[in-house]
Order: sequence, then C-alpha cells, then structure tokens
Amino acid sequence: MKKIGFLSFGHWMQQGSLVKTASDAYLQSIELAVEAEKIGIDGAYFRVHHFADQIGSPFPLLSAIGAKTSKIEIGTGLVDMRYENPYMMAENAGLTDIITQGRVQLGVGRGSPEQVLDGWKYFGYDYSEEEIKEVTRERTLEFLKLLEGEKFAEPNPQPMFPQGPGKLRLEPYSAGLRQRIWWGAGSQQTAIWAAQHGMNLQSSTLVNYETNEPFHVQQAKQLRAFKEAWKEAGHDFEPRTLVTRSIQPITTDLDRQLFGSDGMPQQDQVGYLAYHRNPTIFGKTFAGEPDKLVKELAEDEAIKEADTVLVTIPNTLGVEYNIHLLDSILKDIAPDLGWR
Repeated sequence: MKKIGFLSFGHWMQQGSLVKTASDAYLQSIELAVEAEKIGIDGAYFRVHHFADQIGSPFPLLSAIGAKTSKIEIGTGLVDMRYENPYMMAENAGLTDIITQGRVQLGVGRGSPEQVLDGWKYFGYDYSEEEIKEVTRERTLEFLKLLEGEKFAEPNPQPMFPQGPGKLRLEPYSAGLRQRIWWGAGSQQTAIWAAQHGMNLQSSTLVNYETNEPFHVQQAKQLRAFKEAWKEAGHDFEPRTLVTRSIQPITTDLDRQLFGSDGMPQQDQVGYLAYHRNPTIFGKTFAGEPDKLVKELAEDEAIKEADTVLVTIPNTLGVEYNIHLLDSILKDIAPDLGWR
C-alpha cells in the first residue's frame, strides 16, 4: 500500500489554458483538492515559485483547502527557504496546521532556479547564490527548532496582555508539525543530511547525476542512504519517503489526443540547471495504456522504496480533466501495482 497524491505547480496563462488568472489557479486548486479527496486521493501538494505565474504563497491556500476537506494531506513540494523568515514561517505553518487539524506535510528546501536573478534579495536577504546555499540550511534548522515549541523570548515586564511567568514561544504552536517537515533532496549527501536532522524525504523527478545508472536506480540509492542515516541518527519516530512521477494513463480519445504523441520524453534525460556545476538527470514521463504503465512502474526501484507517490498534474487542463487523470491512476493502475 502506498499513499498517492498529486503535485500541482498552479500555472496560469491566457492562451491554451483553462486556468487563465491567479484567481483561477488558486480557486481551482481548492476545488481540485476537494474533489480529489472524494475519489480517495491521499495528498494535495503544491510547488512554490516566486515572480512567476504560478502558486507562490502557499499558507493561505493550504488553510483554505483544510477548511473544505477533512482527510486529505495538504502539503508543499517545496517551499524555497531562500526566501523565508523562519519566525514568520513558523507562525504561518503552525496556524495552517491548526486550521487543517494536523494535516500539513510541509516540504522545504533550496528550490530551483527562479524567474529573476537573486530574487531573495527583494525579500530582504542580501546573499550571493553561493552564500545562499548554506544560509538556506541554517534557516531550515532554525525553523525546525522553532517548531519544537521551546520558550526562548524574554517577556516584557509591562506587557499589553496578561501572561504567565517565564519566557515565551511563538504562537500558535501546533504539536506534531515538527515530525511532518520534509526536505527536498537532490543528492545522496543532502538525503543523508535530511535524515540526520529528522526530516522526512522528498525526491522529485530530477536528481543529481551521480552515476551512469538510470534515474530510478540513482533515486532509489538516495532513499536507501536516507533510511540508513535515519537509523544511525536514532530518531524517535518513523520517517516517510516520497517520490514524484509524471504518469499519464491513456484511456480515452482525449487522453490520446493530448498525450499520445511521441513528443513527450519517454526516456531519462541528462542536463544542467542554472548555477549547478554538476549535471542533473530527469526522470522520464510514463504515458500510455494502463497495462503498459503497470509494467513500467513495477520496475521502478525508487517507487518501491517510497511510501508515497506524487503525480505531477497538468493543472492548466482544469479540475475535471485532472480528476479524470487521478481517478484513472487509482482504478486502472494502483491496484495492479499493489498501491491499493
């Protein structure tokens, strides 16, 4: 059994899209999560990008979804810590977790290249691209510490409101959220670092090209390294591991029209991301008839290692189509793979 969720970038665009504005993107994201819960999807996750025509401010969205659903996990994949103030983020995350009744699964990390140069500088952080790497990790560890609920702030001797004795912590505090923080790892080294610091592991459709093996084999090695490092660290709770896949079952004429061409990448691809010195390997798209996809996905070593699979969705095709896509995966693929 595996948890199955979707990952949406929340794109909007005027041409060739059913999601034309920011309003469309956010409101349809809420509707999609509501409908996905009804058909049995386990998680609604959203990518976060800044200065782009896609989702960039996750906490109001996660809260709105939480207010309209009751079971589905609500998460990010991931929040770019280059832009975040750990203290403000801890407050927002705590409140969101309370509103969603403990269903937040918060993915954090360094993030990918953005739409503008050094975008975090506009948020008040004057660091170079090289410096921001370490700052991101330091900021994440500070955020994790705040989620533990330790009281650290000296009280005002003449406060506006009555308060008990002793130091204060950020409020609202949500117990349990600390164990639902995920790190987006791109390499074995960062996967091990995440385990050492007690974060669950998210691994996307791209990882550092560390060997000449297929994408899913390299990713599986990351997950195994994470699990081994977790055991060595001796944390007092069980970790979770998540992988993302592009899966497009073709069961209707519309599916065939949209995704049945040879234009989609059916093989792993190696390339370079901006500012990355080392090459990156991108996982292939799984597109085809359900029986074909079952055979291909059954050979994916990283999926075997993970307890959760997120399906990247073409959100610009609208809620109805994406529910059809997710329902096809639940009914035509998941049972034969033992995911359900």
